[in-house]
Amino acid sequence: MKSVNTGTRPFEQSYLRQVLDEESNMATEAFEEIVEDFEFIEDWEDRYRYVIEQGKDMAPLDDALKVPATKVEGCASQVWLHATIDDGLIHFDGDSDAMIVRGLIALLRKLFNGLSLSDVMAVDARAEMTRIGLNEHLSSQRSNGLRAMIERIRMTAADSA
Repeated sequence: MKSVNTGTRPFEQSYLRQVLDEESNMATEAFEEIVEDFEFIEDWEDRYRYVIEQGKDMAPLDDALKVPATKVEGCASQVWLHATIDDGLIHFDGDSDAMIVRGLIALLRKLFNGLSLSDVMAVDARAEMTRIGLNEHLSSQRSNGLRAMIERIRMTAADSA
């Protein structure tokens, strides 16, 4: 992301953020709210709790959708992602047996849900997750699982385009 001079007034910052977001295919507004929330949470234990709460707030995936076709391989936990494409926009739900992974799914939903298939492919999900510091604070197993979930979402978009 291009940096914005923080010496500008709030209106100018808002305008610059909107322009930069349009230029760089930034994430959804819902994900931007997550980024802003993370800026105010300094302690990583509190950030983990926040991620877990995001997962708890997410509706569980229907058991009928927890099938081999929706299971994400490459995750240490059990993970399922079920995507639908409606009018060229992706929407997905997911579930996991691990609370932190449910939270990661919730973050990915906020990153991708409602985007066009081409925008899904344009978003640099790893860079977006770096903006909230997850790359530095997830175990290697969780990072591999996150990468597998992102790849599943991107594959779904590419296959549906």
